[in-house]
Formats: sequence, C-alpha cells, structure tokens
Amino acid sequence: MDPGSDSKDSTAAHQNEHDGGAGGEGEHGYGHEPHSFVTRYIWSQDHKVIAIQYTLTALVVGVIGIVLSDLMRLQLGFPGKFQFIDPTSYYQYITMHGMIMVIYLLTAIFLGGFGNYLIPLMVGARDMVFPFLNMLSYWFYLLAVLILIGSFFVPGGPTGAGWTLYPPQAILPGTPGVESGIVVMLVSLLVFIAAATMGGLNYVTTILQARTRGMTLMRMPLTVWGIFVATILALLAFPALFVSGVMMLLDRVLGTSFFMPALVSMGQTTGYSGGSPLLFQHLFWFFGHPEVYIVALPAFGIISDLISVHARKAIFGYRMMVWAIVVIGALSFVVWAHHMYVSGMHPLFGFFFAVTTLVIAVPTALKVYNWTLTLWRGDIHMTVPMLFALGFISTFLIGGLTGLFLGNVSVDIPLSNTYFVVAHFHMVMGVSPVLAVFGGIYHWYPKVSGRMYHEGLARWHFWITFLGAYAIFFPMHYLGLLGMPRRYYSYDSYAFIPESAHQLNAFITVAALVVGVAQLLFLVNLGWSAARGRAAGGNPWRAVSLEWQTPETPPTHGNWGPQLPVVYRGPYAYGRTGPEGDFLPQNIGPDEPDDQHARARPTAQAPPRRPLAPDGGGAS
Repeated sequence: MDPGSDSKDSTAAHQNEHDGGAGGEGEHGYGHEPHSFVTRYIWSQDHKVIAIQYTLTALVVGVIGIVLSDLMRLQLGFPGKFQFIDPTSYYQYITMHGMIMVIYLLTAIFLGGFGNYLIPLMVGARDMVFPFLNMLSYWFYLLAVLILIGSFFVPGGPTGAGWTLYPPQAILPGTPGVESGIVVMLVSLLVFIAAATMGGLNYVTTILQARTRGMTLMRMPLTVWGIFVATILALLAFPALFVSGVMMLLDRVLGTSFFMPALVSMGQTTGYSGGSPLLFQHLFWFFGHPEVYIVALPAFGIISDLISVHARKAIFGYRMMVWAIVVIGALSFVVWAHHMYVSGMHPLFGFFFAVTTLVIAVPTALKVYNWTLTLWRGDIHMTVPMLFALGFISTFLIGGLTGLFLGNVSVDIPLSNTYFVVAHFHMVMGVSPVLAVFGGIYHWYPKVSGRMYHEGLARWHFWITFLGAYAIFFPMHYLGLLGMPRRYYSYDSYAFIPESAHQLNAFITVAALVVGVAQLLFLVNLGWSAARGRAAGGNPWRAVSLEWQTPETPPTHGNWGPQLPVVYRGPYAYGRTGPEGDFLPQNIGPDEPDDQHARARPTAQAPPRRPLAPDGGGAS
C-alpha cells in the first residue's frame, strides 16, 4: 500500500471513531485500568508506565556500561598503574561494555522507552493494542538484563570474547569467561530477543491498526516513522542473531559443530569438525548492520521533531524524509558484509558491498540536507533539546564521513583493526544516538513528569558531553592512521607506536572520565526536577503533534478522556497563525488543507516571538 494514500482505509481502522473507537470503555482502552499500587506501577499494562520502566532500566544498564568503559580507559591511558585491571578483566570489560551499550541500552531505550511512550500518544490511541504482551516484553527485558549482570558472578566471570562473540575463539579454552560467561551471555541475548519481538509486534500493530480518525500514515510524526521502520528491521534481523546464538550455545554445551571447524586448542585436538566460523559472521552481521539503523532511525525521527519544534518551522521535505527512512531500512539488509572485508571474500563480493555501502549514504545525506534546510531562516530557539539536536547532526556527520572511507575495500583493510574503526563506530553508534536520547528525554520530560528540568544543569550536561565526545573520539582517528591496533591490553612493546600516541591515550582517558562523571548531572537533574521542577503546563514547547494536546499532563490512563482526538493536518504546521500563536495543532478544526509538505512561510504580520518554555531558551 502506498504510504502516501490519504484514503479512508489508511486512516486507522479499529480505533478511529470519535466516540472512543476500539479503545473505548469496556475494551482494552480501559479494560486494564489499575486498581492497586502493584497493577499501577509494577505489573502495569499502561504504555506510559512501561516506557518509564524501560527507560529507567536502560539508564541503569547504561551507567554500568560507562563505568566499564572508564575502567578500560584507565588501563589504556595509564598502563600497569591499576593492578586489578589484568588482561582477563580488560577483555571482559570490552565485551560487556559493547554489548550493553548497543543492545541493552540503545535498542531498549529507543524502542521500549520512546516507542512505548510516544506511539499511542502520537497516533491518538489509548494504549498499545496488546497491553498484556507489552507488560511481558518489559519483564523479559528486565530478566535479560539480570541474566547479563549475573555473568559477573559466575565461575570465570563474563565472557571476554569481544562484543561480536566470534567463534571459535568465543568458546575455546584461553578466552575469558569460557567456563560459564559465554553461556550466560547467549541465554541473556535469547531472552532479550524474545522481549524485543513481543514489543515489536505491539509497536507495528498499534501504528497500523490503532491510529485515530484522520491520522493517515503521511500525517504521522517522523519519530513514529523512525520507530516503525526500525521495529520492522528488528523483527526481520533479530531472528538471525537468535539462531546464531542457539547454534553457538549448542556448540558450547553439546559439542555440535555449526561454527567450529576441526582444530587444535592448547595442544589438544578438539572434538569439533566441519563447522564454519564465517557462517556465524554472516549471521551476526546480517543482524548487526540493520541494528545500526534500528538505533539510528528512531534517532533520525526524534531529531527531525526536535528541529522542527524548536526552529518553529515545518520540516523540509516531509515525504522525502519518510521515503528516506524506508529506503535506508531496506538497504540496511544488503550492506552487512562490509564488516567482513578482511575475511577473504571474493573481490566481486567486496565490490558489491562497497557499492551498497556508498548507496545507503545517499538517503542518509538527504536527511542531513533536509535538517539543514529546515533550520535555514527558521525561528531557532537554542533550548537544550535543540542543542542536543545540533550536536547530533555534527557528530553524525563526522562519523558518517569516516564511514565513507571504511566502505571502500582498499581503505578498510589496512584500517580495519585500528582505532580509526573505534572512532568511526563510536561517533555513529555511540555519541550520536546518545545525544538523540538526551535531546528526546529533555524534550518530552515536561510531558512525562509535568515539570520542567533545571536549565543550568541541562546546559552544563550538554556542553561537557558534546565537547568531551570530540575530545575522546576525534584523536582516535589519528591513532588509527598511525596504525595503533584496537583491542590490545598493552602497547608497551610496539616500537612503531610513537610516544605521542601514548600521551594522546592518557588525554583521551582523562576526557572519558570527565564525560562519564558529567552524566551524573543528567541523573541528578531528572530526579531533582521530578520533585521540585517548575510546572510545565500542557504544551511548553507550543508543539503541533498530538502528544502535546492531551487533556491532562502527565497523561492519565487512557490518554484522551471520553473522546479520541480527530486529526486535521500533519504534525509540522508551524509558521501558521493558530489560536495560541505561530502553530496549529493537529487536532484543531475546522478542516483545513494539509500543507505539511510545503515549507511554512511566516505571514507578513507574524505574531510576536515568545520563548518556548517557562525556563527560557534563548534565540539564535
């Protein structure tokens, strides 16, 4: 079906009646209404509570990931100074840090956190279509997290095979955590995938079946589009990781040989024969590269909404932005082997994946152009969410440009095992998504809590995080060009590494420690503002999209009261005079032309400029 269709069929069946639709009283809109503390806050089926549970759990896991990264940096910056960081611990820190940040933090917070909270509100639904399944998805996610953390307490500790878990190394003697850690890691991943599948089915079904009256696909905010396509990617890509995890678990526990060839380990002939380590790499990266966009596409959507709201301007090229998200999602399944150039593939095979890697950069670049054109001549308010949005564009652009180098086979092979890859990966998959997470949390925090965050703490948090990220990862490009290999515990005996590289590593470590500690500003701000922040009002950003038009803030159970909203236009009607200023909310009638695809131009007599929130937020 053409997502541009505005026909009645595309306007959300099942929950499009103005008097409450399928979410009305007696059905799932109110049928799971809580009656006690336990059903309200613990075994909750309310999408908003589940979203907060996902987010808080992911943030706790993220703190663990930051601590692990700082421990790694202590060894790299000041080798041998900390006796408790031995080679075994170092490789365990690397593995757990990578897996936590990519899977258990970013995937969970974008889909489980933002997806759960925003999808029903943004499409005008009362809740997810399967509330009980939604509740189960969170508890499976929490179980996966607890199993993962439990690997620190099993004999031998967690696995130290690297976050990609490549066999045969991952399950052979000599690798840290081979006794139990690798088994616990794989079981945790399998449980996580079950949680992601339950949540993903909910997100997709809610978007397709529970949109309110008038909410066509092409009237959805780009945040919903990003989460929608990312969820489809997850439902298609996670099975590859699931089956590879099951097969490796069988190789480790039962001695099968899916990925294990005949080999000698520690001077002893193993019982394995006939397996293919490359098969695991293909399965892992068939999941792994869509995983980049499972994280990136929701970030793209969030940044699009932040820029439009805080620049007071309709997003430039809405339809182009939607189709860019769809095309990126489709292409993400045909680029995976660019992670495997050094595996000895046929040159024509490498040529194909080099071409697809460069092609996928085109729709991604279109998004950057459209963000820039949205900002052009906009009424930019330099609020904290806008600062994080601009920081995202900067870091994603730098990381994306270095990706163009690594997409070329002849350039990638000599750089593949160096810190150049670490720098690129972290700029694209670490710093940029985290900035989008912070920007999104600050933007929707008034809706979630009903209170404004502390402006000063938030600005300090941004500047330390943004500048610190460049201080950490920009020099790593230089280290990579020097040929400094990654994943090494110590560099003391390598004559080709100059003294300047060791000094730079010490500088990077200090910067990483400062940035890590600075995240306490964010956590303190969330807690302090929830208790003592100024009242935010219903729509402090004067935004157009539906989540800001709820009858109460924070939204109560069922979101919309007795009647669902009716949508009359797209989510970016800025620069148009409405009842409250320079914006026209989606649910304000009477029927008007949907001009979301045109650039909104200020009228000759534009209303006076007002700050976007009670705490200010200056002009550009």
